[in-house]
Amino acid sequence: MSREGKLAKNTFILSIGTLLPQLAALITLPVLTACLTKEELGTYDLITVLTSLILPVCTLQIQTAAFRFLIDVRNQLKECKAIVTNIYAFLIPVSLVSLAILFLFLPGELELRLLICGYFFMDAGTNCTRQIVRGLGRNFDYSLSAIINAVGKLIFVIIFVFYLEIGLHGAVITLLLASAFSFFVLCFKSGVLKYLDFRLISAGEMKKLIAYSWAMVPNSISMWVMRMSDRFVILGFLGLESNAVYSVANKIPSLLTIAQSTFTMAWQDSASMASKDQDAENYYGSTFRTMFRLMAGALGLLISATPILFRLLIRGDYDEAYYQMPILFLAMFFYSQCAFLGGIYVAYKDTKSVGITTTVAAGINFVVDFMMIQ
Repeated sequence: MSREGKLAKNTFILSIGTLLPQLAALITLPVLTACLTKEELGTYDLITVLTSLILPVCTLQIQTAAFRFLIDVRNQLKECKAIVTNIYAFLIPVSLVSLAILFLFLPGELELRLLICGYFFMDAGTNCTRQIVRGLGRNFDYSLSAIINAVGKLIFVIIFVFYLEIGLHGAVITLLLASAFSFFVLCFKSGVLKYLDFRLISAGEMKKLIAYSWAMVPNSISMWVMRMSDRFVILGFLGLESNAVYSVANKIPSLLTIAQSTFTMAWQDSASMASKDQDAENYYGSTFRTMFRLMAGALGLLISATPILFRLLIRGDYDEAYYQMPILFLAMFFYSQCAFLGGIYVAYKDTKSVGITTTVAAGINFVVDFMMIQ
């Protein structure tokens, strides 16, 4: 199969696992906006945002090394076992220690803090295992895990938030249980447990993996700043209710990332496999032109459908969110272009350059936030 054919096939398979979680988020949105107060919805949003900040920092993004290094040794069982074993040997104790510290600093009652930490731990394990199965070329298992997570959220949010009416606690329980089911099914379906061999734990192997992944930490933080720090600036200056409005405003523009995130995952695989080919430059260029046209078309369609989607999906007093959306559409479009170029950096294992460029962009984002929040 040609490189283009493999890219199209992987994009299709991964799109299934990317589309359903996004649809699940949209379907549960009316339930959350109707059953949670604005303060509870704002808190719930902050919990999901913190996940994308804290976990990459605590784990040193070692899951990115899982994907990239496994690509090169997919057909070599011993090397695969060494990589998988050392990743889990690093991830599990570091996550437990980090969450124990986080528990002490989280505000709120004991039960809620335990639920949040439990969700963070399961999410870390799930995300890492997904990157492992991607590295092993098992994209179908990756998508299956995402589907189970999405279906779980739909079921549990109806049970705990809609029927039992336990508010914020029910929303966090939904996240925890959906992630847990997704993790256990993924482990047994993909057979990833057979790659664990604790005799292969090696400080040298861990050092090699972390040498690649640590540079992705500033990249992750910077991407988080560009995508999420706005919420904390809004929270500090305008309050939780305004943060809820901003969260709702992001829901429809973020649909553009359905196409982007699916393609980017498949693209990282194809770009890495093609990095040693003589015509890699031409391949990267032609793929970028195709991707740019597709994303521009998707953006136009989404903007056209927004008036209808907003009326269908949003419940409650969130009319002011509608007028925050145009600039967010443009932001999502440019983010998709950055993600494509980042795939080429990953292909050549040049994580330091990724970290530098995103750090500069994050600095600009933060300055503009503070200058214009009023």
